Amino acid sequence: MTSVASGSRALRPPRTGRSNGQWAVDGREPLNPNEAFKAEDNGLNVRERIETIYARDGFDAISGDDLHGRFRWWGLYTQRKPGIDGGRTASLEPHELEDRFFMLRVRTDGQLLSPDQLRVLGVISTEFARESADISDRQNIQYHWIAIEDVPEIWRRLEAVGLQTTEACGDTPRGFLGSPVAGVAADEIIDPTPVIREITSRWLGDQELSNLPRKFKTAITGHPSLDVVHEINDVSLVGVVHPELGPGFDLWVGGALSTAPRLAERLGVFVSEADAPDVWHGVVSIFRDYGYRRMRTKARLKFLLAEWGPEKFREILETEYLGRALPDGPAPAPAKGPGDHVGVHAQKDGRFYVGAAPTVGRVSGTILTSLADLVDRVGGDGVRLTAHQKLVVLGVPEAGVEDLVTGLEGLGLTARPSPFRRSTMACTGIEYCKLALVDTKDTATVVIAELERRLAGIELDTPISLHVNGCPNSCARIQTADIGLKGLITTTDVGEHVPGFQVHLGGGLASPERDEAGLGRTVRGLKVRSADLADYVERVVRRFVEQRTAGESFATWAHRATDEELT
Repeated sequence: MTSVASGSRALRPPRTGRSNGQWAVDGREPLNPNEAFKAEDNGLNVRERIETIYARDGFDAISGDDLHGRFRWWGLYTQRKPGIDGGRTASLEPHELEDRFFMLRVRTDGQLLSPDQLRVLGVISTEFARESADISDRQNIQYHWIAIEDVPEIWRRLEAVGLQTTEACGDTPRGFLGSPVAGVAADEIIDPTPVIREITSRWLGDQELSNLPRKFKTAITGHPSLDVVHEINDVSLVGVVHPELGPGFDLWVGGALSTAPRLAERLGVFVSEADAPDVWHGVVSIFRDYGYRRMRTKARLKFLLAEWGPEKFREILETEYLGRALPDGPAPAPAKGPGDHVGVHAQKDGRFYVGAAPTVGRVSGTILTSLADLVDRVGGDGVRLTAHQKLVVLGVPEAGVEDLVTGLEGLGLTARPSPFRRSTMACTGIEYCKLALVDTKDTATVVIAELERRLAGIELDTPISLHVNGCPNSCARIQTADIGLKGLITTTDVGEHVPGFQVHLGGGLASPERDEAGLGRTVRGLKVRSADLADYVERVVRRFVEQRTAGESFATWAHRATDEELT
């Protein structure tokens, strides 16, 4: 464990009562099986076994701790076996749910994907992943149907073009969210790219940070649209301008959703570009040293922040990890413009960036390869992924914009989507995820098509986000959507068990429609069958349009509406 800057830790009285497994307080004795297998062998070490043993000898040669634990350190999870319905998810053991194939997650860390990189991603999908490829809301590419025998070759191809799966999952610093328009947006406050590059080059794959209490999520942006959902990450750096010190970042910590959602809090400090890598390292080191390791359900940074509060967190960061005080700083201004960057926008260099929406993030190898050819043809620089399951093509000459928009449409990547296609997200769901209870991607796709048909005559001057999640873990951020849907098995009036959703209403992150992030409300007893989902959303949207006051957002209306009006 890396030493810290202060000796104040030794002056504290020893903890009394039950240990929380905090390394800096309780010592490093493992208190649960997850901590034990991590202590036994660092997760990063499994790569050698994958390359020299498992890829050669096949799936049956893989040890249990590697298969269900350390593989995650390299972006690998076993996927769900086909044909197991959601009603059996909670009753089966992991080995009964899993297939002999893997999901593989490729991290992008906000980087610009060149046409050559897009082609490699596309060909991997086509050759090794049965054409599967999803854009996640963490700016990752996720493949399915990956065989262990093919993993070393996939790594070779990815790393040859500067891509990787290192620490894409596991109890590690997972993929970074970066502004999709970093370095090109005319209204950018500060370009976060150098900071992300410095952090990843110094610490990604560092064994000093590869045994955290649980996953650790990072977001860094300098764009005034606040386009990296900073309120729900473990650590976020958000572009601001200090009145004396100029452009830099505001520091937020302790955000996360899942079954115990908590929004991040500002520490009130100003972080310069030069200081940002060390500040990030200080925050993740606090999590490593002080994070709770006794129970995984309490092992995220948000629980430590809830105990300490932002003032103590700042004090520990400055005194024990940085060895210096940080200046006070301003908060970010309210969001300006949508953070998904969909549509055609002028860059500061006279060229354009064009944001496009796949349907709930689903693409394919063929689409990625064709997209690479299209970007080359119009003279664009490349593509970035977004935190909203979208993509943005950067550096497009003005003469190529309409050709690009037309070409994207032909690939199912529209730059002029309907409001519902633009604002709907969905997690992986029961198709591949072992935790899921219901289908998400196909369900959301059907609902989008129905809403486009049924509500075509209604003009919405405010977006209504629809997030569809297959289980309670909120990978699709259900608590921060206008309409968030949490998958469950519901019972009909005649006692039949069918897939459905619990409904969260009126959540949202900072946006032009709302100054502050907030979590959605639930209506007691409100559950909607998957088959009735389009009917329900149509009904609620029509009520909103009828009842809203001038300029009122859906979230504001949903929080003042009665339970009856929301059912």
